[in-house]
Amino acid sequence: MKKIITLIILFASAIGAVQAQTLNSYLEMAAANNPGLQAKYKDFEAALQKVPQVSSLPDPTFSFGYFVSPVETRVGPQRAKFSLTQMFPWFGTLEAKADAASLMAQAKYQSFVDARNRLYFDVAASYYPLYELNRMKKIEQENIDILQSYKTIANTKFKNGVSPMTDVLRADIMLKDAQTNLVILEKKEKPLLTAFNNLLNRDESETVIVTDSLAMEAIPENFRKDSLLANNPMLNALDLKVKASEASETAAEREGLPKLGVGLDYAIVGKRTDMEMADNGKNILMPMISVSIPIFRKKYNAAAKEAQLMQESYSYQKKETINSLTSDYEMTWFQIEQQKELINLYNQQMLETGQTLNLLFSAYSNSGKDFEEVLRMQQQLLKYEKMKAMAETQYQTALAKLNYITAKTY
Repeated sequence: MKKIITLIILFASAIGAVQAQTLNSYLEMAAANNPGLQAKYKDFEAALQKVPQVSSLPDPTFSFGYFVSPVETRVGPQRAKFSLTQMFPWFGTLEAKADAASLMAQAKYQSFVDARNRLYFDVAASYYPLYELNRMKKIEQENIDILQSYKTIANTKFKNGVSPMTDVLRADIMLKDAQTNLVILEKKEKPLLTAFNNLLNRDESETVIVTDSLAMEAIPENFRKDSLLANNPMLNALDLKVKASEASETAAEREGLPKLGVGLDYAIVGKRTDMEMADNGKNILMPMISVSIPIFRKKYNAAAKEAQLMQESYSYQKKETINSLTSDYEMTWFQIEQQKELINLYNQQMLETGQTLNLLFSAYSNSGKDFEEVLRMQQQLLKYEKMKAMAETQYQTALAKLNYITAKTY
């Protein structure tokens, strides 16, 4: 008995490993190829390019002037003048701008991480319906085979005068229903494959390998709830945006302070021909210092106020996100518990319905009576099998959503 239990555990573990390996390979493929995710990453890379733009000094100014009418000086007439000026913002302005841009880039990366996690959930949410479809097709085909055998038995009993022709007709009606259901299920496969392959950004007709069974993971109470708010990329992004706005506020305040400029003037002086003197025709070199006077304060005050309002906005967004995550967790956890209870129920119902069906079929084989009850019980068993397949799909989808909400990394 112990050997049998060990084999069952090993078999369940093997099923879980194959299932995880198959789905994880598709998750990796989606992360590498999905265009929406690639766009998010490019958005992050583009944000990084903002840092050197805002942290660089303004370009120096070079000017040249030619005196149409030379200005006479003691040492000769001025012919031309060159000027080179470099302005410097107030101390710490560039650093504050760089911090703001860098923090916004980090926020973009957190948005990329959230988009990746969301993609993982979308892939899983498209993968499990394919499992359900395959399971439904198999169940329906088994039902068709059983109904065909029932029809054959009913036809034989009718020929032997044991049962009425209505038994044959009832079996035939149900058989046609089952065959039609199977045709519909076959047609349902194409849109599901298209949706799944589009997430992986590959040809819509690509074959998808789907596991034959789903392993039920043992999940403890409050599973991953401690990581719900601890390392969620959406919350991380909002925290970084608050810090970026604080840096933008600092930058705006320092933008409103004077800017300092240093420069050089170089004047070309011609020689005097009317007399000889010291430094005759000597060119002029003049260092210069300039200061901007920021007297128009509205733009600086408005920029600082904008940054303050954005901080408040991000704080409110964070509170809203926390409320949403908490609500989603509780609802998703309920769905997991609900589907687990339903799966247990359907297993029990299938067992008892199967036993009842065997008894009814044995009685019908002996007496040729109550064939309608046999068919009804067979359809009841079919219903439980289908409902179990649906519950398994919803359970795994809810678990994938829980992993997304709690920012599980694969």
